[in-house]
Amino acid sequence: MTRTRSTRPTASAAPRPVADNPVADNPVADNPVADNPVAGDPVTDDPVVQETIEHLQALIRLDSSNPPGNELAVARYLDGVLRAAGIDTWLDEPAPERGALIARIRGDGTERPLLLMAHMDVVGVEPDKWTYPPFGAEVHGGFLYGRGAIDDKGMLACHLVTMLLVRRAIASTGRLPTRDIVLVATADEEAGGIYGIDWVMEHRKDLIDAEFALNEGGRVRIVGARTLYAAVQCAEKVPHNVIVTARGPGGHASVPHAGNAITRLVGAVARIAAHQEPLALSEVTRTFFRELSAIWPDAPLRQAMADVASGDPARVSEGARALSHVPSMDAVLRNGISPTLISGGTRSNVIPTEAEATLNIRTLPGVPIDAVLERLRAVVDDPHVTMRVRASGDDAPESAIDSPMFRAVADAAISLEAGIVTVPYLSTGATDSATLRKAGIACYGILPFPLTQEDEDRMHGHDERVGIDALGFGVRLVHGIVARMTGLSA
Repeated sequence: MTRTRSTRPTASAAPRPVADNPVADNPVADNPVADNPVAGDPVTDDPVVQETIEHLQALIRLDSSNPPGNELAVARYLDGVLRAAGIDTWLDEPAPERGALIARIRGDGTERPLLLMAHMDVVGVEPDKWTYPPFGAEVHGGFLYGRGAIDDKGMLACHLVTMLLVRRAIASTGRLPTRDIVLVATADEEAGGIYGIDWVMEHRKDLIDAEFALNEGGRVRIVGARTLYAAVQCAEKVPHNVIVTARGPGGHASVPHAGNAITRLVGAVARIAAHQEPLALSEVTRTFFRELSAIWPDAPLRQAMADVASGDPARVSEGARALSHVPSMDAVLRNGISPTLISGGTRSNVIPTEAEATLNIRTLPGVPIDAVLERLRAVVDDPHVTMRVRASGDDAPESAIDSPMFRAVADAAISLEAGIVTVPYLSTGATDSATLRKAGIACYGILPFPLTQEDEDRMHGHDERVGIDALGFGVRLVHGIVARMTGLSA
């Protein structure tokens, strides 16, 4: 089912309209949260940061855990706020209660559009393991807690406020940006994107055609007490789910059999776990380590990074060996293989004839999954064990490091934090950016909040949170990037 409501005619197919959105028609009267989503005293004296906090709190309080998603409520909220500011919007319902929101600020057409991407769905929670309510969006000790604070409603709030700031600047000065600025808020990112970016690309591609896009995927990292670097995602690994099946004789468990399927499977998974994929460096990864080797505080790791980036085979091998002890760094040097699920048997006294394990394999861009499976079959070396690919993500080209967009991120970052280094980054996780890159849109990822590794690890975990100062940095970083890319910074 597809429904839409737009504030202006479009050239795309006309699905059935969404039911009237009272938030959009009168955001203040019918939905006070759009005007003032937070009761009580302001958290900060900075009006831009306070506005960002209030919108983020409103977004978190709309539970869009996926499954089932229910992103339409989030899309309606965005739609109401943006329309109240005089910004054109297109609100779609790709499936019941799933939402898609596109908003556009028109530029003078000198350059092709810039996309601001974020997803509205979040992963589920175990409420009893949270210190504060996961959908309460409460502020404690200088942090705003809630599911989506980092992934990805925090960025969504920064994009929303940036759109509002640009619209107000146009109203005040009459000066248009050099390119259209398009906000795209999608559903279903956490579950594959069928009702999200895939749907938007199929049904609204004309509305999101652009030269550049800014999305999640990178990092602004605090190391020690210093905001050390901004890692801009220019490429990402390709996810695959591979099923490993072991077969053997069945029977009553009172009579053990050689070749038990579960035993075979356990042995196969153990051999796979001991296997290490070959080292492979792209220009993105080589530059990442070369730039970090000049600033990293730990001397042995600094040397290892320099070795990996050196181009000398012996040094590269030695550096990679040292970095292999840091899982997050080792993961960008080679294909990654993680067993994630295992199943077999129906009763405790019956030997099953089959047992299965699921491998989540992340291949480097351009590496065929068949080549990885060929190596794994040789490692397992058992004719009674088979492997097949159940699902694969998009293998997309890299976004150029030497581009106006990358430079805009670097310039905006250093304007906020003297000495911060901006580096290109290959992300090990998958994002909607791969779909955009395949469509010819140069996409750059940055999680714009300075985070420690400990706080980043809360993403998809318990007590997800973003610091108020970090949120302020994030909204100013996004706005600074947009201003530089649209001629509004001069």
